[in-house]
This record gives sequence, structure tokens and C-alpha cells, in this order.
Amino acid sequence: MKKLIRGLREFQSSYFPANEELFEQLSQGQKPRVLFITCSDSRIDPNLITQAGLGELFVIRNAGNIIPPYGATNGGEGATIEYAIQALDIQQIIICGHSHCGAMKGLMKLDSLRVEMPLVHDWLKYTEATRRLVKDNYSHYKGEELLEIIIAENVLTQIENLRTYPVIRSKLHQKQLSIYAWIYQIETGEVLAYNPQQHAYVLLPNHLPPSAIDETLISPPLTSNGNIDFSKNEQGAVRLPKQLPSSEYEWFPMTELSPEQWERIYRGSKTN
Repeated sequence: MKKLIRGLREFQSSYFPANEELFEQLSQGQKPRVLFITCSDSRIDPNLITQAGLGELFVIRNAGNIIPPYGATNGGEGATIEYAIQALDIQQIIICGHSHCGAMKGLMKLDSLRVEMPLVHDWLKYTEATRRLVKDNYSHYKGEELLEIIIAENVLTQIENLRTYPVIRSKLHQKQLSIYAWIYQIETGEVLAYNPQQHAYVLLPNHLPPSAIDETLISPPLTSNGNIDFSKNEQGAVRLPKQLPSSEYEWFPMTELSPEQWERIYRGSKTN
């Protein structure tokens, strides 16, 4: 606590006076550009990893970056989403999972949480679709490999849950909303982004100038609703055995991931 008090004093005596004009502008209202949905884990800081300034991100944080389906609960996530899209006119949403996620470790052993942490158990039930998908399709994976897969699939599950909200469906239909799926790697500082064409997570480049980012990192719209086989492509990328989202209006950042990185994240191929 002493460290926090020292930090507060430094903020008030140094940072605030140096940025007084910005705070005056912020006092008149907020105009964030992005709704950033991520985990409560203390090791991930949306403003830090994106280097976003004050007022640029509207943030939802909870255990496991989970968005309950519309109508499933009266929690704050739905109200925050509705306010972000309807009142603040945010047109970009990022759902960001992260490596070594404790909530996803809990999801891997959900039954054991029922007695010790019943509220956590009930919360994780909102991503039961992730647990069942991984159980049915990745039973031959164990340990850290399985955890990496469940983290990746969970972000996609939350996008599906997000799409159940009327305001989201409406904005997608009007082509006024873009949704991005990210995974932040704590140990490397890298961000993996979902590529719907490959149905895989790929590495966001860190060498592009700002003027090239929007054009280079946006993939073509999704048009397929079919299943994608779990197999390696010519770059060695391993794809997830899961349906693509049905909307043709979802767009995601993309680039290429090296075969070595693919091997590190998703090894092997599906066995019958």
C-alpha cells in the first residue's frame, strides 16, 4: 500500500500537471475508439501492451475474459457492452486472452472447483462450450499444450457469445463493427491474432509503420460457415477443428507465423 500511495503522490505532483490539458479535455467526456475485453489477471495491462493513451480504451475485465450470452445473467458485462456500442459508438472490439490463464486452468478441472470456489465454478459455466469443444476434439493433448488450446478456443467462444447481443448483431449487419481475437503471450510480449481464413492464430508484426497497419492487418470478410479440418497448411500452420463464425461482417488482424512458432503453440495433427 505504501508503494501505491507514493505512486499516487507522484501522479498528482508530476504527471497530472504535465498533462493538465488532456485531463481537462477528458473531463468534458470520453470518446474511446476500442472496447477491450480481457482477463482480470494482474500480468496483463491493455493500455501498457497497446501503448494506448488515457481515454482511448473502454475496458471490460473479468476472470477468463468471459462474455456470458445475452440474457444469461444480469452482470455488468452486458450493460457495459450495450453502453460501449450504443452510447459511445465504439466500432472496434478486441477480445484478448493470455498465456498461463488461471481461469482456463480452472475450466480444465471444473468439477474440483464446485466446493472450494463455488462462485468461480458458476462463472466458468458461462464458457461451458469451450470446455466441451476441447474435451471432444483435443482429448489427446495434455498439460501446457491443452491449456494453450483451451485459451485459444475460449476467445473464439466469447466472440460467439458476444454475437448473441442484439446491439452487436445489428451493428455487424450494418457493417459498423469489427471484432478482433487476440492472445497475449506474457513471456514474450507478443500478440497472436486470429486469422479466419487459416482458422488459426498468427503473429502480429511489430515492424510495420502506422500507415500500413490498417491495410495490412485486416483479413477479407468471412463467407464460409463450414467446418475446417484440423490439418497443417503449406506454412506448417495447424488449424483448429471448429466452425467459422457465420457472419460475413467480422474482420480480424492477420500476418504469418513461422513453422517453429506453430509447432510451439499447436503440435501434431488430429487423430481419429
